[in-house]
Amino acid sequence: MDDLALLIDLHLNGQRQGPGGEDETRLALALAGLDKTRKLDIADIGCGTGASTLVLAQELDAAITAVDFLPDFLTRLDAASEREGFRGKITTLAASMDALPFKDRSFDAIWSEGAVYSMGFENGVKAWRRFLRPGGILAVSELTWLTHERPAELEEHWTTEYPEVGTASAKMATLERNGYTPIGYFPLPEQCWLDNYYRPMQERFSGFLSRNGNSEAAQAIMAREEEEISLYERYSAYFGYGFYIAKKTAD
Repeated sequence: MDDLALLIDLHLNGQRQGPGGEDETRLALALAGLDKTRKLDIADIGCGTGASTLVLAQELDAAITAVDFLPDFLTRLDAASEREGFRGKITTLAASMDALPFKDRSFDAIWSEGAVYSMGFENGVKAWRRFLRPGGILAVSELTWLTHERPAELEEHWTTEYPEVGTASAKMATLERNGYTPIGYFPLPEQCWLDNYYRPMQERFSGFLSRNGNSEAAQAIMAREEEEISLYERYSAYFGYGFYIAKKTAD
């Protein structure tokens, strides 16, 4: 198995493929001010197995296009959608987030929890803007420094892994520079990382190694994940995900 196949194997049976929580999705919805009385068109980009997608379907009268480049994740979402009675509300689409097949001004909102880093925050918010209708909402969670200064070990790790890591003020400036008005922000609480993402993943490590013959490649992936978990456990006061809600400005 190559690394991508191993990562799919590790995360496929997880409820989440990144930090987040149902209450936090609902808080972002409240800050977005989306009209629950009318039919909406929403894209959930980088949806994984659909943790946020299902909350959007519960809370809104919306046609939701759930996008991920990994069909295995979308198969899980299709099954959950059928089970929860959302057939017809959620349509899955296997596509890369940097090559989306949508028409301009197709959506009232674009949602993306913990996924925009794949193409970079600025590239993502810039590329997706054209798909929003006038006054449309962008809601994304993004790796964020929570303080002005950080321990050197932490700074070195994240600036190497994701050079676009920045403070909330820098992210909001990026949104403003690319045609949005920020209307809401909050950092995800620790439980979104530990209880909802890291601990369940750690519980899957044993089965992951067993399924993959305890291979060096599988051990290396697990070691990288454990390193990230350790960094978060030691330095959660300094970094996390910020949830950004912004409105498209006039063209």
